[in-house]
Amino acid sequence: MRRSYLVSAIVLALASASSFPAVAQPAVPAVEQATTQLPRTVRPTHYDVAVAPHADALSFDGKVTVTVDVLESTSSITLNAVDMNFSAVSLTPVKGKTLPAPKVAVDAANQTATFTFAQPLAKGSYQLAMTYTGKIGTQANGLFALDYDTKTGGKKRALYTQFENSDARRFIPSWDEPNYKATFALHATVPATQMAVSNMPVAKKTDAGNGLVTVDFQQSPKMSTYLLFFGLGDFERATAAAGNTEVGVIVQKGMTDQAGFALDSAKSILAEYNDYFGTPYPLPKLDNIAAPGRSQFFGAMENWGAIFTFEYAMLLDPTVATQSDKQTVFAVEAHEMAHQWFGDLVTMRWWDNLWLNEGFASWMEGRTTAKLHPEWNTALSAVEVREAAMGRDAIATTHPVVQRIDTVEQASQAFDAITYSKGESVIRMLEGYVGSDAWRNGIRSYIKAHAYGNAVSDDLWREVEAAAPGKPVTQIAHDFTLQPGIPMIKVDNVKCAGGRTTIELSQTEFTRDRPDKQPLSWHVPVVAQTLGGVPASTLVSGGHATLELAGCGPVIVNAGQSGYYRTLYGTAQFNALKQNFAKLAPIDQLGVMNDTWALGMVGLQPTSDVLDLALATPESADPQVWDNIAGDLSSLDSYYEGDAARQQAFRKYAISRLAPVLKRVGWEAKAGEADPVKILRNDLIGTLGSLGDTAVIKEANRRFDAMDKDPKAMPAAVRRTILNVVARNADAATWDRLHAMAKAEKTPLVKDQLYSLLSIARDQALAQRALDLALTDEPGATNSSGMIAMVSGSHPDLAFDFAVAHKAEVDKRVDSTSSSRYYPALASRSLNPAMVDKVRAFAEKNIAASSRRDAETSIANIQYRIKVRNERIPAIDAWLKKHGA
Repeated sequence: MRRSYLVSAIVLALASASSFPAVAQPAVPAVEQATTQLPRTVRPTHYDVAVAPHADALSFDGKVTVTVDVLESTSSITLNAVDMNFSAVSLTPVKGKTLPAPKVAVDAANQTATFTFAQPLAKGSYQLAMTYTGKIGTQANGLFALDYDTKTGGKKRALYTQFENSDARRFIPSWDEPNYKATFALHATVPATQMAVSNMPVAKKTDAGNGLVTVDFQQSPKMSTYLLFFGLGDFERATAAAGNTEVGVIVQKGMTDQAGFALDSAKSILAEYNDYFGTPYPLPKLDNIAAPGRSQFFGAMENWGAIFTFEYAMLLDPTVATQSDKQTVFAVEAHEMAHQWFGDLVTMRWWDNLWLNEGFASWMEGRTTAKLHPEWNTALSAVEVREAAMGRDAIATTHPVVQRIDTVEQASQAFDAITYSKGESVIRMLEGYVGSDAWRNGIRSYIKAHAYGNAVSDDLWREVEAAAPGKPVTQIAHDFTLQPGIPMIKVDNVKCAGGRTTIELSQTEFTRDRPDKQPLSWHVPVVAQTLGGVPASTLVSGGHATLELAGCGPVIVNAGQSGYYRTLYGTAQFNALKQNFAKLAPIDQLGVMNDTWALGMVGLQPTSDVLDLALATPESADPQVWDNIAGDLSSLDSYYEGDAARQQAFRKYAISRLAPVLKRVGWEAKAGEADPVKILRNDLIGTLGSLGDTAVIKEANRRFDAMDKDPKAMPAAVRRTILNVVARNADAATWDRLHAMAKAEKTPLVKDQLYSLLSIARDQALAQRALDLALTDEPGATNSSGMIAMVSGSHPDLAFDFAVAHKAEVDKRVDSTSSSRYYPALASRSLNPAMVDKVRAFAEKNIAASSRRDAETSIANIQYRIKVRNERIPAIDAWLKKHGA
């Protein structure tokens, strides 16, 4: 599952509040039995499901017959069910007569239904038949409805399902846990004019009378309940052949042309994955279904053979699509298609190993994007991914990659940057350590050994270690996945003699909020080189290592940036890197910059060193290096909020560094320019607009005012960024104009973007208007919570207070899987100490004690931001004064 853009861009790490002893954790032995919240007495093997949705009434009728094996004598059968009314339940032995009807007891709190029989059931096979009704929601949980405008001016309603992590129980009474795999045969009685879609191709259609048709889908392979999919609407489908597989895109009618890149990408990705995994994709078709709207919890979902993706991450509307959008479409598709093996064919046994799904899909996404589109130079994004993980892993509320999960809410919270980004980063480090061939061979063996089954992390380490004899893969993997935190490698005693450099390395731990913490211990694969020299590697164990490098000169530790650790240089070594910064490879420039930022913000080196590196960066540096600098300057600017005089001085300097780069890049694309330059252009315009650059704001408003008469004033490649600058700096009249555009827009994807823009105004009165608008029906049911979250980017206190004051209304507009994370995240960018007590009080009142990870992390982030503003930003002021800014 691809995380929501809101979670990725706005919400800080929301991780568990466990504390750990100051020693490496021992290896966890393989668990013989999977974790379960259900009795172990019964296991399903096949579901025969018939549904008849009533979209207008937001309800559906269901009938399912589940073939089950009773493994030991029992008087009751308990399964998962939510918001269902049972009208009939019966149990029939495969070889026998139907038993007397059981008593039905529904436990809403535990999301279960129990059927109790008059006599104990003997071991054997049975068919459990249930007739029931269920609800169709308006948020992305279970079976849900999305309403959208059409270009002809009408309204349409489409139905989709979203079951991960624990919402198949809203559609089918079932054993809704990943280890209970079974086959599925789905039958749907639907309007004959609409298209029904599921995991498997249609087997046949039968006239059901009254304008209805019953669609029977082919039986699925053995899979977990959360991977089942059903969709229904006024769709159209485009297809292409990819070997023996039919790949397809399913969109609202009239949109297939916007899905062409997604379809072409699916073909190339599938060919790459069939080769890499060594096990061909096993289903006859693979669809990608686009849906209007959005979710706070996810952006796409890997249903086997029927990937679900929100339109913003799949369609390319030529009037607004950017290079970033194009790369996002490919990356999302690469992620979800990787899940067809890692997650669907082989599934984690329980949610504590969720990272086996998400970390690997994220890694395959990055690897495949870099391989199939080298012109995008996305290999550099590995540093950004690592930083996303470390931003969460450095605080006390972090958790191990492999974490204990006891409840549905905890499983929902596991979809975070530790699971995704740290998982991806650790995989990248281990692949670099064992070599790409050995790594691939281990993965192929793992897939073959566990196909159509479930696995735990040690199953993978066992196969990789067998493919890379002599390398302690399991030990390293355990260090990085069974304990939390970030190793820090200190570079000591650098000596050069006879054309060789010797460095001493020591390992401690990097933390943002526990300076006196006793460090944990890791086995750390380290790669280092002198500038221009040949890389050398070692394994730091026991806290120390010595490494000899070819050549003399500045030393780069974590050369190539594959390692998951911080690097702390001595003053002389850092100065040598700073003086030669322009000569470093771009990926190492990014690595050094990000380490410098993190270390400076906790006082381990001067905070102003990050400005020294920005000053040492030539205008001709890689576009992604300038993207990083723009991001750093924007982040520093946020710490000055509420102090206009100091902020103005900082902004004057920041604009002076970025404006010349924008002048060189220009507002409009040049023939033959590199794709990363297209992204940099948007980032620079957006950042300078947020910094209050009068020239950029004036030009953005000029183009906005001219767009009705001059279509060229707002080229598609920068249209949304120009609107972003206009919206952020809007006055009331401009906000009203944008609002009118949003109301008039008929394309759902563009309409959603315009309502988001209404939520980013710097003016607090306009931000309040956006909050008020969010609680009306106008923006659409799936946009409202996103608008409130967007307001929190500039006005966290206002957004949090508003959401809490209107909690009953906001709750209706938030996915249930996001509920414990959504509210605390609104406050996470605050610089107001009073918000700590507010978030804590909210959590104590509204969130179960076992599910307060998000609230605790939000509090930690607020406290960190306040500390940075008070203790680190004065060093930035001093640097500006020294340099005449």
